[in-house]
Amino acid sequence: MQISIYYQKEDRYLLDKVKKLAQIERRSKSSALISILEQYFESDRKLGELLKDMNAINTSQLHRAIDIQRNEKKDKRLGEIMLDEGFVNENQLDRALGVQHSLNNGGAKRSFAKSS
Repeated sequence: MQISIYYQKEDRYLLDKVKKLAQIERRSKSSALISILEQYFESDRKLGELLKDMNAINTSQLHRAIDIQRNEKKDKRLGEIMLDEGFVNENQLDRALGVQHSLNNGGAKRSFAKSS
């Protein structure tokens, strides 16, 4: 996907900040911009909402996982239940957790280990 950004001269300082962030994190400017957008729009969302937004699960799968957690497996995290049920794969879950916790953890991704 390609996106063009049109900006005013007075907005140039924002793009300079994105460029600086990309250099510090050794990433592309587009990658830095996407992470900023994720943090702004998604950081305070619940895991199920993020997975739905990412089209990894549907509403019925989310409700099923919540019901399982509430009624059968109160000690299991929702992400673990979704993995066990086959609703998501580890990459999808790691991505959603990374987005969810990026602001709270200073940009660091939280890893998720599948329990046995």
